[in-house]
Amino acid sequence: MRHVFLVLVFASCAFAQRGEREFTAPEGVEWIRDVEFARVGKRPLLLDILRPEEPAKGKMPAIIYIHGGGFSKGNKEMGLRDNSRLAQRGYFTVTIEYRLTGEAIFPAAIEDCKASVRWIRAHAEEYGVDPDRIGVWGTSAGANLSALMGTSGGVKELEGDGGNADESSRVTCAVDCFGPSDFLSIMEHRGGKGPGEYGYIGGPFEEHEEQSRLASPRWHVTKDDPPFLIMHGTEDPVVPFAQSEELNEALLEAGVDVTFVHVEGAGHGWGPSEEADARMAAFFDKHLKGKDVEVSTEPIQGKARGRRPERK
Repeated sequence: MRHVFLVLVFASCAFAQRGEREFTAPEGVEWIRDVEFARVGKRPLLLDILRPEEPAKGKMPAIIYIHGGGFSKGNKEMGLRDNSRLAQRGYFTVTIEYRLTGEAIFPAAIEDCKASVRWIRAHAEEYGVDPDRIGVWGTSAGANLSALMGTSGGVKELEGDGGNADESSRVTCAVDCFGPSDFLSIMEHRGGKGPGEYGYIGGPFEEHEEQSRLASPRWHVTKDDPPFLIMHGTEDPVVPFAQSEELNEALLEAGVDVTFVHVEGAGHGWGPSEEADARMAAFFDKHLKGKDVEVSTEPIQGKARGRRPERK
């Protein structure tokens, strides 16, 4: 029962994973739906764009959102509301889909995410985007992928063949909201309790050590990684807080610019939080717009979140 509980929680809880069925783009924001950014065989991969309606004076920085859901559930609509607020701040934003475990296991998901970066660069002129200013953020499983995009720039084994091979998949900065950082230590952090990500790797981590390392952002950290913002609930029972502590330590040791924010008392996700939103917006403003702003490391007071019902 414990294993089933963890799978369901991991698949359904996240601070930006609220249902978006009733989403309407706010005034001043254009919503472009279901744009194909890559094709795997006959399978198209789609993204949604949210951008300012008024043409920008210069080229816009871009932000990619990657949804959570335990690598087995979720959809690109989960990030629409949050990305719309970033679009209101002058960003070209996209929410992307990626292949889930029912369709393909690792490294399919990260290959799809990297393909979205290459697509943005290939279409930068068309959309008025600055190809040198691309940020990424994600929650839970999506945070693992976001962090992996930040630390695995140039790792050929994770690039895939999703198109635009001449373009780089490196990102300018990355935000990790309560994502797994090391699949080889997560079992220890959970006290040996069964995780829900085995299906992502293809089996137990200890039996798939090479794949587990490849899928773990912590194992790719180097001094040339881009700036990171990490936010994590201190009472997270699904992705232990220690996962973010380890990633933070590895980035610091490598000399990477990293901001680590504790969300005190929060579990796996923390619900709507103006302060968390403000920290992320400031981080992107600093690293994508070059603004002279401080991203505070002061703890945020969170609210514990229990299991949410599965969406129909």
